[in-house]
Amino acid sequence: MKDLKNKRVAILATDGFEESELTSPKFALEESGAEVDIISLEEGRIRGWKDGNWSLDIGVDKAITEAYDGDYDALVLPGGVINPDKLRRNQKAIEFVRSFFRTHKPVAAICHGPQVLIDAEAVSGRKLTSFHSIKKDLENAGAKWFDKEVVVDQGLVTSRSPSDLEAFNNKLVEEVYEGSHMQQTL
Repeated sequence: MKDLKNKRVAILATDGFEESELTSPKFALEESGAEVDIISLEEGRIRGWKDGNWSLDIGVDKAITEAYDGDYDALVLPGGVINPDKLRRNQKAIEFVRSFFRTHKPVAAICHGPQVLIDAEAVSGRKLTSFHSIKKDLENAGAKWFDKEVVVDQGLVTSRSPSDLEAFNNKLVEEVYEGSHMQQTL
């Protein structure tokens, strides 16, 4: 297990996040010693989605208007169908995501989470995976899509679905441990 003590990770999510795709990476990061903040569009609480129904509420640590990328070593984008669709319509959220690529910090996105990366203009020329229904969207944005449980491209970690969480979490922790990947550009 990698020691992530002194590392701080932002999870950017809003209502409709896939429950396991937020809670499992958060747990893996915290178990490795990282401090994890939930960043959302507004203060308060956000509501998860599980098995076709609303699920648990999670407290928000910071609203996107209060979040500064310089405070974080990495970013996680959980999926869910509703969550990324709401995030990609918020310009501050898109700018927050872009800033991690500009500073070459690890970014991890699972399931439908990579949709946010399209709007952040961060997928062109990159290797990644996602839930199969957004494959064409990613390819149309210039991504090289692979049907694998986890794909890593210069600090960008992507996976297809909750069934890939073990591999996703392992690579996420590894990339956060490694830190910046200077070859990333945006």
